[in-house]
Amino acid sequence: MDDYSGDPAVRAEWDSRYADRQQLWSGRPNGALVAETAGLTPGRVLDVGCGEGADAVWLARGGWDVTALEVSGVALERAAGHARAAGVTVHWVHAELTEAKLDPASFDLVSAQYPALLRTPDAAAERALLAAVAPGGVLLLVHHAGMDTQQPDDSGFDPADYVWPSMVSALLDDDWQIEVDEERPRVLPEGGAGAHHTDDVVLRARRLR
Repeated sequence: MDDYSGDPAVRAEWDSRYADRQQLWSGRPNGALVAETAGLTPGRVLDVGCGEGADAVWLARGGWDVTALEVSGVALERAAGHARAAGVTVHWVHAELTEAKLDPASFDLVSAQYPALLRTPDAAAERALLAAVAPGGVLLLVHHAGMDTQQPDDSGFDPADYVWPSMVSALLDDDWQIEVDEERPRVLPEGGAGAHHTDDVVLRARRLR
């Protein structure tokens, strides 16, 4: 997993975050993912920013053919261990979304749960999300409500640096049908970072052609 495609500084930042704790996230699949995939027929799925692999393992157990993308090698090693323990196969990709060599229009589901996608003038990350979805497939983008309007904080977090669901929905044209675009209470997993966020923004869009 050392064959990394992306900015070394981004990898280093996230490796540091994961290395600081034995487990950063709850280890359970994200509630919005579970709810929004309930009616979908398993196919090929891209898990963007898979972290320690809870969503990827859950999807694989549900019959999905999973490709999981992550910038942190530390997180990927943990995720691979969880997959082995669960007896499931996942294709791991160590890359930033915009640098990953993914087959275009090839995923029946592209899932991005609270992704830290860096914003660029050419909307590269937003377009990469959309480009990965196969005709008939679904993009599911979930984020913390209200984060996009926060002021920059002392930790260096500035909402203006990141991609938010509204930026992705703004790019959807007649080739897409928005099925869900709403704010709702978050199904909170016990433990794990981010548990203080209580509401989600959920964007679910289907590619028509």
